[in-house]
Amino acid sequence: MKTALLWLAAAAAVTTSSDLPFRWDELVASDWPAALERSSRTCILPIGILEKHGPHAPIGSDLIQVREISARAARREYAVVFPDYFYGQINEAREHPGAFSLPPQVVWDLLQGTCDEIARNGFDKIVIVNGHGGNPQLLRYFIQTQLGKRRDYVVYLHDPVSDPAVDEKVKQLHKSDPAGDMHAGERETATLLYLRPELVKMDRATSESGENQKRLATPGLYNAIWWYAGFPNHYAGEGAKATRELGQVLTDARVEALVSALKVVKADTQSLALQKEYFDRVEKVGR
Repeated sequence: MKTALLWLAAAAAVTTSSDLPFRWDELVASDWPAALERSSRTCILPIGILEKHGPHAPIGSDLIQVREISARAARREYAVVFPDYFYGQINEAREHPGAFSLPPQVVWDLLQGTCDEIARNGFDKIVIVNGHGGNPQLLRYFIQTQLGKRRDYVVYLHDPVSDPAVDEKVKQLHKSDPAGDMHAGERETATLLYLRPELVKMDRATSESGENQKRLATPGLYNAIWWYAGFPNHYAGEGAKATRELGQVLTDARVEALVSALKVVKADTQSLALQKEYFDRVEKVGR
């Protein structure tokens, strides 16, 4: 009888899969093995940024969006979600209050160190989910540099393809010029109206211009001042035309895409094996 009671007590102490937290910071250490197993050693690293979003949307808009999208996806396809990460490329917003822009080398070292530490904790699949338009070049190059030395984990960048059905829904709901809808405009404001409407100041959305000022004429060339030259208000688009309905369509599509990607990543046994094969061959060169 005593043995049976002890067994029941131990069983009750084990977290079931249905109530296992997905957030790294909400897990208890004794549940770590269960989280590794259930996630297939997959960790989501959502990356946002802190920057001005026009005169009306919160400074943490990118972080809010990517955090919520990752959470909704992880609830459906379990993966451990790393806590809020807002260190990325945002040099172009430093002239506005609220921007958090670390030195470039610190940004790089912090990202590499974070991935190394995630892997040290047992994860061999890290999925970066980006929420900031200024990060893609940084992140793609970062991932390519993972072949610079042998690693026992793989970093993936979630890069969803366009869904024609979703594109058609968005087209029907979108009211402003899509070409100019780039930052704190209709799409992004709509997403915030859906996720955190209490943070959006719609009455201020027209208090600054989100039009391209076209102050730089260097066709066929790229330089660092291009964004400031066109959008000194750090606002590109027409946030005032946003609707919650559009935001829901956009959010649901991003969540669906991430759920699908997580299933692929969790089932992927090839990337790590091929990466090991690659490093084995690298080390044989010249021998």
